[in-house]
Amino acid sequence: MKILTVVGARPQFVKAAVISRAVAKCDGVEEVIVHTGQHYDTNMSDIFFEEMEIRHPDYNLNINGLSHGAMTGQMLEKIEKVIIDEKPDWVLVYGDTDSTLAGALAACKLHIRLAHVEAGLRSFNMQMPEEINRILTDRVSNILFCPTDKAVENLRNEGYENIDCDVVRCGDVMYDAAKYYQTKAKRPQADIPQKYILCTVHRAENTDNEANLKGIFSALETISEKIPVVIPIHPRTRAILAKANYDFAGSRICFIDPVGYFEMIWLILHSELIMTDSGGLQKEAYFFGKKCVTMREQTEWIELVDCGCNVLAGANTELIIKSVDEMLAKNVDFSLPLYGDAHSGEFILSKLMGK
Repeated sequence: MKILTVVGARPQFVKAAVISRAVAKCDGVEEVIVHTGQHYDTNMSDIFFEEMEIRHPDYNLNINGLSHGAMTGQMLEKIEKVIIDEKPDWVLVYGDTDSTLAGALAACKLHIRLAHVEAGLRSFNMQMPEEINRILTDRVSNILFCPTDKAVENLRNEGYENIDCDVVRCGDVMYDAAKYYQTKAKRPQADIPQKYILCTVHRAENTDNEANLKGIFSALETISEKIPVVIPIHPRTRAILAKANYDFAGSRICFIDPVGYFEMIWLILHSELIMTDSGGLQKEAYFFGKKCVTMREQTEWIELVDCGCNVLAGANTELIIKSVDEMLAKNVDFSLPLYGDAHSGEFILSKLMGK
């Protein structure tokens, strides 16, 4: 059996590596990895692949820096050619990027079976390009690998019981990855306070909205009076703050340079609380037993809110401060198996093999 995996961003490589490791242990299965190049990432050096134990892509399409339409169109054209040349039994896509959608369209138009990992996730916000990508990808997939019960429920509510496809609750491959890499966690080369809150801010809905950005950073400054807030600052976020004349020198916030995945795990493990507008970090907080305040109006990971491990605070200064105070004082149960048993990769591969 041959699997053609389409990825386009660093987090997708980490997810794909989970199944690649399962493939490496299985006789009779070949995997071809196609990197669209969607997110140009200088951190994706040889060291990245070696440290993360990730296979180098077999194809690198180098498509990036274009509009959604132009990028998706070029990816579709080039992925289609690779599929025709490689003749895979399955095309495997992850998540909700333009690369995900392009891989899905190329596969279904060539009548190659398509599997979508992280299917069924919904933010119910059609202003997000990711929401459009994930809905369209789900609709043309043959197997929808859902990480959570909520994802399965979303598809049921959309009538997928009446569509010729298999909806499978498989657990979350990111949980597999987090547990696998936990032993490799390492302290960043930065001055980290002994007790701190870990925070990330990078989503366009916050960074490109002046009121949202001001609301969030006003809250962070106030919170930093009580407990240090450590932010591995995304270059784009730093540039936007600088343009807005943010007083970095007078700030109480502990800004550090961006960190790698192993350093991020260390920061999560040693933090008191997570504050973020990231999707993945909300889950990683749960994986490592940390409470989370999410600075967004919606989340795809609603089960975290339902179980009390996460709270949505948006960009409202007062609500963010109140949410942090309440979460720091709150007792939370992290024992619920929300994301499987850290063996999702093997389970997914067995389903692709028809077992």
